[in-house]
Amino acid sequence: MGTLVFQSNPTRTLGVELELGLTDKVSGALSSSIQPLMDGLPDDVRQWCKPELMQCCVEVITDVCDSVDSVEIDLRKKLLAVQGVADKIGVGLWWGSTHPFSRWSDQQISPSDRYANLVNLLQEMARRLVTFGLHVHVGVDSGDKAVMICDRIMQHLPTLLALTASSPFWEDRNTGLQSQRSKVMEGLPTAGLPTLMRNWSEYVWLVNHMVDTGFINTIREIWWDVRPHHGFGTVEVRVCDMPGSLDDVLAVTALIQSLVAALSEQIDQGTYQHDCHPMMVRQNKWRAARFGTRAELVNSYTHEVQAVPAIVERLIRRLEDTAQSLGCLPRLQSVYGVAERAGWSYQQTSIAKDEGVIEMVRTMSRNARLA
Repeated sequence: MGTLVFQSNPTRTLGVELELGLTDKVSGALSSSIQPLMDGLPDDVRQWCKPELMQCCVEVITDVCDSVDSVEIDLRKKLLAVQGVADKIGVGLWWGSTHPFSRWSDQQISPSDRYANLVNLLQEMARRLVTFGLHVHVGVDSGDKAVMICDRIMQHLPTLLALTASSPFWEDRNTGLQSQRSKVMEGLPTAGLPTLMRNWSEYVWLVNHMVDTGFINTIREIWWDVRPHHGFGTVEVRVCDMPGSLDDVLAVTALIQSLVAALSEQIDQGTYQHDCHPMMVRQNKWRAARFGTRAELVNSYTHEVQAVPAIVERLIRRLEDTAQSLGCLPRLQSVYGVAERAGWSYQQTSIAKDEGVIEMVRTMSRNARLA
């Protein structure tokens, strides 16, 4: 594959990607409606919307944004257009990370050489990827720093997963987990927590090794929970489930941008590369997937077990000055409310218990609509 050049990004720019499920408005089931949806979008919005592996998903992507407020303006315009076309073709938008009752085996794969090669390589592990997530890119000024940030942000990934957990159901059953999506993703050979890397050179070697030996077809098949993105010059955080509202997307985006900016500043001031044992991160990620916002996570410094709201409160205090400089302090502070209330997975299970899963899909989709 050769040399990978990291496109230096001197500011903490943002790029956000939303994966939304497409559902039939009558039955609530997943609907392979990506093509009619794309056909109905105006050109200026269509270029920012993409089919994914399955035809029951649309990915909505921002342009490069300089602030969380800009992300909101960008996404709101595109989501309103997508919502309008979806209404016309009888499709709902599902803001959750797994569908409660539609089966992966019934979903249609998007026609694409890339996806055909992916399914040929991964077989059932690719075909069962009927999941929807939130990805946030933050600009970084060097490849070495991007690698270090990927390492140092790992201890915070379980908190991000706990805050966004929205996938309690799988194959028409309650799994008992709050993030089934994270477990499905971990079935892939290049997903889950990244390996520890010391610098950009080691990352390039690793990618080249996997491509040259046929382990992956392209660099795009590395789906770690956090990864460097050389073409965009970013650190891309991919651990999050899909939150159930745009407001929560923006809150989590503010938290991720503030974290990356603060870690970048720490690295500039001089710091040891590894600051948390990987086993502790894996343990906390399991707790986050199992219990969501009600999880108790182990503090990587004190080894004290703490509830998610307490962890979030401490993190917000630590990041307030950084968020102020980035212009996203109110959004960062709103993360505490996300941690305090019942998480999206708990809301789904509560409504499903009272009203059934079909009505739950309708209710959650209706509540996520933009005015």
